[in-house]
Amino acid sequence: MDFSLLLVVAVAVTGLIWLLDLVWWRPARRQRLVTVEAGTTEGLDEHAREKALKEPWPVDYSRSFFPVLLVVLVLRSFVVEPFQIPSGSMRPTLEVGDFILVNKFTYGLRLPVVHTRIVEFNEPERGDVMVFRFPSEPSVNFIKRVVGLPGDRIRYEGKQLFVNGEPVTKRLLSEAGPGAPGELLLEERLGELAHRIYNNPRDPGPQVRELVVPEGHYFTMGDNRDHSNDSRYWGFVPEENIVGRAFAVWMHWDGGLPSFTSMRRIH
Repeated sequence: MDFSLLLVVAVAVTGLIWLLDLVWWRPARRQRLVTVEAGTTEGLDEHAREKALKEPWPVDYSRSFFPVLLVVLVLRSFVVEPFQIPSGSMRPTLEVGDFILVNKFTYGLRLPVVHTRIVEFNEPERGDVMVFRFPSEPSVNFIKRVVGLPGDRIRYEGKQLFVNGEPVTKRLLSEAGPGAPGELLLEERLGELAHRIYNNPRDPGPQVRELVVPEGHYFTMGDNRDHSNDSRYWGFVPEENIVGRAFAVWMHWDGGLPSFTSMRRIH
């Protein structure tokens, strides 16, 4: 189900009903009231006047919901959108059940539903945690880390990521512990940005021979390197599929009581 499409339709329908009432239906109700009052010598009491002017329920609901729906549409489409993390592919940066906020204007303003970029701001940078629509199934949103920009040469062999022929720096922090048995916790540095990743030395994982990222596309990987369905398997992310940049975790919910103690910025 495309929530953006439903929201756009709801705004259009409630807005149209409200507009029709302002232009035609409300003046018609008032004119009928004037006609009725002119035909009686005693006039109408207050209750009868209110009944005559009462808005039909579709108009009443539309007048109440249209402003709210419009604000939600504008905020969700152009400012910030919430998402829930459904899988562990971005561990340890993001855990299953984290609720995140995604900046919708960092990479430019896009029209809802059609996703056409109408205003350009910044381009994704290497190391950004980016939400995008899955290339082969645009109704599904993915979240991964950008490791390859247009024109970059990317290679991934023996648990080592290479960008433009240079190995990406990483250092061992510790064994991951009970929460991720068999994994090693490492700090990886993409340019000036440092973030944590998991690697399992006993899992061979996918190997990627050197490839060049096409113009208008990006190469992405999950921080949970051996448990992530990412560009190593299905290819590049087209620019038109970008949703926005994830910048904060605001809540965690794993089925019990929601927790706000894990609020943090995403690096």
